[in-house]
Amino acid sequence: MDYPDQLSETILKHAVEHHATDIHFSPEELDVPIYFRINGYRWFYKRISSKEYQTLVSYYKFSSGMDIAEHRLPQDGTLSYHVNQQAYFLRLSTLPLDETESLAIRLLPNYHTPSLDQLFLFPEQRDTLLNWIKQPAGIILFTGPTGSGKSSTMFTLMQEAIKQYGYQAISLEDPIEKQVDQILQVQVNEKAGFDYDVGLKAALRHDPDVITVGEIRDQATASFAFRAALTGHLVLTTVHAKNATGTIDRLLDMGISKTDLKQTLIGIASQKLVTLSHKGQQLFGQPRAAIAEILEGNQLQQAINGYQDKEINGFQSFEVIQGRGVKHELIQSSSSPTVIDITQGSSRFS
Repeated sequence: MDYPDQLSETILKHAVEHHATDIHFSPEELDVPIYFRINGYRWFYKRISSKEYQTLVSYYKFSSGMDIAEHRLPQDGTLSYHVNQQAYFLRLSTLPLDETESLAIRLLPNYHTPSLDQLFLFPEQRDTLLNWIKQPAGIILFTGPTGSGKSSTMFTLMQEAIKQYGYQAISLEDPIEKQVDQILQVQVNEKAGFDYDVGLKAALRHDPDVITVGEIRDQATASFAFRAALTGHLVLTTVHAKNATGTIDRLLDMGISKTDLKQTLIGIASQKLVTLSHKGQQLFGQPRAAIAEILEGNQLQQAINGYQDKEINGFQSFEVIQGRGVKHELIQSSSSPTVIDITQGSSRFS
C-alpha cells in the first residue's frame, strides 16, 4: 500500500495529464471508486481500498487546513500543487455520509489566464463582452454551471479593462483561486464575519474603477453591488441562474427593483462549455469552448419587463447557438455517456 503522499501524487499527476477539472472520491460498502471529470464528463479512474481512502482523506484534511477529527460536518480546504513546472490551486470539499465522508477536489490551473479569443467559440460574443467594459459604470453579470468558465471570463475581461483604460481593479473572492497581475485580490472569510457585503464596503474606500464580486449569494450583497454600480463603479459578478432570462427573476427575488435593473445592468452572459468537432479550436489542449446566451440593450430591457426567451426580438438561446455550431461542424452533435471507464482506452493508468 502506498503512503498517502505517494498515492496523492499519483492521482493528481494522472488527473493533470488528462486535463481533469475535478476528482471525485465516492465511498461504497467495500471500496472507494475514483472518478475524473474530463471535458465535462465523469470518467472512472480506479478503485482504492477503504483503508487507503481513510488515510488519504486524513492526509488531505491535515494538509489543507481542515479539522481531521470532524466527520459530521462538511468542510472546505485549499492546497497548492506543482507538477512539470506548472502550478495548480486545489479546492477540497468533504461531505459527511452515514459511516464515512466523500471528497471532491477541484483542480484550477494557476499558470495562465486565457484570452477571450481562446475562451469563446464565436468572435461576435467575444466582441460583445469587450464592448461592455467601455461603460464607466454598471453591472456585468455572468451565469452558468460550475466549471463553465465564468471566473476565467470575468478575470480576462477585468484585465482587458485594466489594459485599455488603466483601471484600479479590486476582486473579492472566496477563495482566491489564482494570483492575477494588477488586481488587488481580497480573500472573503465569512466564518470570520468578513463577507462580500463587508468586503464591498471596504473595497470602495480604495477608490476602485472596477470591482469583481465572486458571487452574489444573498440580498445584502446584491443590494450593495447595485448601489456600487449606481455610484459610478463598474461591477463584474456572477449569480446562480439557469439561463440569461432566469437571471432577471433571480435578482427580482433578491429584492432588486426593475428600476435599478434598468439603470445599472449593462449585460448578462449565461455561459456554458461545448465539445468541439475537429474544426473547432481547443482551449489548453481540450476540445471545448464557451458559448453564451447574451442579453443587452433592448433585449435586456424586454427581459426585465417580463418577456420570455421566444418573445424577445432577436434573442438567441443556447439551443439556437448550438444549432449554429453543429450546422458549421464546429460543435459535436452527439453527446458522450455520463460515466465512462477511462482505463479501457489506449492510455491505461498505472
